[in-house]
Amino acid sequence: MSPKDLLLALVVIIVWGMNFVVIKIGLDDIPPMLLGALRFMLAAFPAILFIKRPQMPLRWLLAYGATISLGQFAFLFSAMKVGMPAGLASLVLQSQAFFTLFFAALFLGERLRATNLIGLLIAAGGLVLIGMQGDRSMTLAGFVLTICAASMWALGNIVTRKVGKVNLVGLVVWGSLIPPIPFFFLSWLLEGPQVIESALRGFGLSSMLVLIYLAFGATILGYSLWSRLLSRYPANTVAPFSLLVPVVGLTSAALLLDEHLGLLQAIGALLVMLGLMINVGGGWLAGRLRTAFGGSPA
Repeated sequence: MSPKDLLLALVVIIVWGMNFVVIKIGLDDIPPMLLGALRFMLAAFPAILFIKRPQMPLRWLLAYGATISLGQFAFLFSAMKVGMPAGLASLVLQSQAFFTLFFAALFLGERLRATNLIGLLIAAGGLVLIGMQGDRSMTLAGFVLTICAASMWALGNIVTRKVGKVNLVGLVVWGSLIPPIPFFFLSWLLEGPQVIESALRGFGLSSMLVLIYLAFGATILGYSLWSRLLSRYPANTVAPFSLLVPVVGLTSAALLLDEHLGLLQAIGALLVMLGLMINVGGGWLAGRLRTAFGGSPA
């Protein structure tokens, strides 16, 4: 990878890692469902005027918007509102990688490799340890909702695989058209007109900066740069960079929000990261070992 593209990869990781701190700050002034509606409304407009709609059936575009956009962030924003710390959210959300493996086997008939199963078991053990230490820093409801968010992200990944090669930026922008109306309805239903009115009346510079970051930074800029990298390099070269997202998320939350992990949570976090590393690079390492000992790399 060229130095320029390496820098772009690091920009994406920092933007996505910091995303969780920004969400936490935004939820101080804007309720979760309203924040989701405003985020995706801003991500869709005016970008759809300049970015072509991806060539895919409408039903798959609706499915993508309903899962990876509406479902994921309805659960994630709610989780962080009811007690999921920003740093741990950035880590637990990465369990989407294992949900994706499960759903791919279930719906697409893809086979699980031994390294996938090993990584899954290690990461699952880490998640159990994290979930066991629910105290003031993390509620059980927040943890469960974050797991639900990860499963919705994984379903969105399956939709993306089903539609094949499409422009990722176009998919994200046009997929952002789907969530605003359901989010506004959920906000009216769950948060109420008075809460919505109060949030909009108190809408200030901080809230605007949060929305700009979420819509243009984490969504459009992040996915634009990520799709550029995926178009220029093999997926197994780009994918490992995603392991740095929870590192940035945990570090930024500790520095900016004074979040700190308990002992079990810290051990669990290390196990989740180890599981993710085995899942991403285990196949390559196993192939190298087989080659080194005279076997077939396949």
